[in-house]
Amino acid sequence: MPATGGIEITDIEDERAQEEAEKQGVYFVLEQATLEVAKVGKGYDLLNCDDHYSFLKKHGKDPAHYRPDIAHQALLTILDSPANKAGKVKGIFVHTFKNVLIQVNTQVRLPRTYKRFAGLMTQLLQKLSIRATNGPDKLLKVIKGPVGRHLPSGAHRIGFSRSANKVIPMHVHPAIDKTEPLVFIVGAFSHGKIDEGLVDEYISISEYPLSAAYALSRITNALEQRWNIV
Repeated sequence: MPATGGIEITDIEDERAQEEAEKQGVYFVLEQATLEVAKVGKGYDLLNCDDHYSFLKKHGKDPAHYRPDIAHQALLTILDSPANKAGKVKGIFVHTFKNVLIQVNTQVRLPRTYKRFAGLMTQLLQKLSIRATNGPDKLLKVIKGPVGRHLPSGAHRIGFSRSANKVIPMHVHPAIDKTEPLVFIVGAFSHGKIDEGLVDEYISISEYPLSAAYALSRITNALEQRWNIV
């Protein structure tokens, strides 16, 4: 292969490919998560429909709305994905229905059980940050909104809804072939819809209703296939 200025053409192509690979990255926003802490009895708890049904009814709240387990399972799906382990997930944010914005470190190891997750969220929402036990890094922290200020300019924002006008399997969506950052906004609620002002387009990735965790698994799987992450 002829050289150009002492640099092999293949080396230049490899450098360009590496630059493009470094640009690849995705951000996830879990929208309208039902994470709310309240004093129940002598202590503070993360409210949920199973353990606090009577408390929620007494205070005029709809118990069916309180599903913090949805955010828990969704976060585990993102964090466990090969896409995240390969460094392609650049940011994870949780926006609660109480307008609290949480930034999640992509390297955090969340508790696997809901009970321990609830304890961690209770601590976070009271202290506003959770630090690593072996260093100064904040693994979870409450930050100032709106979420758009923490996302890269020019990123394409995709919202997911079963009621969207178009059904597009994630692995054939044209956005995953682009080099600009992608933002995937997924509802972390049992019923509802993502604010249209947050997204550039709405799509549905199935003819059937999907849980947030399963929708996220489809998204991450499509990205892993596209980027050859095994």
